[in-house]
Amino acid sequence: MSRIVVVSNRVPVPSGNAGQAGGLAVALLGLMERRGGLWFGWSGAVSDRAGSPALTHRRGVGYATLDLTEAEHRGYYTGYSNGVLWPMLHGLPHLMAFRRQDLETYRRVNRRFADNLVPMLRPDDRIWVHDYHLLSLPGALREHGVENATGFFLHVPFPAPDAVTVAPGIRRLLQDLLAADLLGFQTAADRDNFAAAAIELAGASRPAADRLAHGGRSVHLGVFPAEIAAREFAATAEAQAKEEPAQLLRRSLNGQALLLGVDRLDPTKGLPDRLEAFRRVLARRPGRTATFLQVAAPSREDVAAYRRLRNELNACAGAINSEYGEPHWLPLRMLARAQPRDTVAGFMRLARVGVVTPLRDGMNLVAKEFIAAQDPRDPGVLVLSRFAGAAAQLTSALLVNPHDAEGVAEALHMALDMPLEERRARWQAAWDVIADASPEGWGETFLRSLAPEDLAGVPTAGAA
Repeated sequence: MSRIVVVSNRVPVPSGNAGQAGGLAVALLGLMERRGGLWFGWSGAVSDRAGSPALTHRRGVGYATLDLTEAEHRGYYTGYSNGVLWPMLHGLPHLMAFRRQDLETYRRVNRRFADNLVPMLRPDDRIWVHDYHLLSLPGALREHGVENATGFFLHVPFPAPDAVTVAPGIRRLLQDLLAADLLGFQTAADRDNFAAAAIELAGASRPAADRLAHGGRSVHLGVFPAEIAAREFAATAEAQAKEEPAQLLRRSLNGQALLLGVDRLDPTKGLPDRLEAFRRVLARRPGRTATFLQVAAPSREDVAAYRRLRNELNACAGAINSEYGEPHWLPLRMLARAQPRDTVAGFMRLARVGVVTPLRDGMNLVAKEFIAAQDPRDPGVLVLSRFAGAAAQLTSALLVNPHDAEGVAEALHMALDMPLEERRARWQAAWDVIADASPEGWGETFLRSLAPEDLAGVPTAGAA
């Protein structure tokens, strides 16, 4: 079997915190260890000048990392990737902050990735590029004469063409992306939106639902919804519910129903609207019957929109607690710091309502984790944004429009009052969707689509 070469913005080089790596990173590492692999990308460090890649090896996988200069970090990462592409892809153009030099730096860093990766490639490598930071990379690799099978997976949403056009420079980036052999998306809607944008903006045609034609090449399109190790997470949640953090939380509730939100502190997560919905729940439900715990880990604090969001949430949380709190009780508990994943699993096991209401999300694995964490005998209810990719699979959740605070509040009321029989039925339907899927299956399915002959003998670890 050929070697897998994964390219991503950040590289999860093994360390003392390796156990905290995300499920998809763990899945990719498993595949790479099985057949040999190279993981290439940014080290996470900012240096005075650009240098050559640092290369380390562990368990058959090579980790090649580049430092960014301060100018590259400001233009490529903070500027164009997260100041333009992230808000555009999530349908929030009012948060865009464009500078032409940032676009130039973005393309230059993508080319530098290609310049340093090409000498490390072998003729039969299968290259898998990840996410919006590296839209230019497939084109840059082809300019170097690379002919290896190359796939690209977009972890975030892709909007309709009219929304895409607001990002300056996007036409050229789409053309670069069409140099890949396989483009993967979280949902069919994301795939179709991309295809429409590629036709309208980049001159592609669509001879089949799963294929685009551009520049004399055929580019395959696929839908690969990201998955979790549901049974493993369920066992973790059951065990963690008995540990001290969850038991302290349980005792503090004093019989109240727990509503739980777990997110990065990000403008796309709809947190101000979510808190407003909870405020309306409190206004309609007198007495101390429910407590909301919102975990919101800080993210991208060097981006102005994120700093403004934190200030807004602090004000919202303070207003709710000052209006509805008592000397001995606060209805809202807000933690603006990350919590260990295992601890959160125990919290999910205790929650009567999981509140996952992003304005837009590629998938949102927290929704799947909440389902996996539940006690089948007495499960909680998932309130889920219809604009999260997970909504296409978890149709038994209470699906809501996150922009409609009153509608979200009504769904929260329904979830809090839902009888056990209905809760069990809704949970079972969602569990049946995720129970036998896995991150490994997700990765193998993508690679099989990229190079069908290359994985003919690899056993699947679950449907993706």
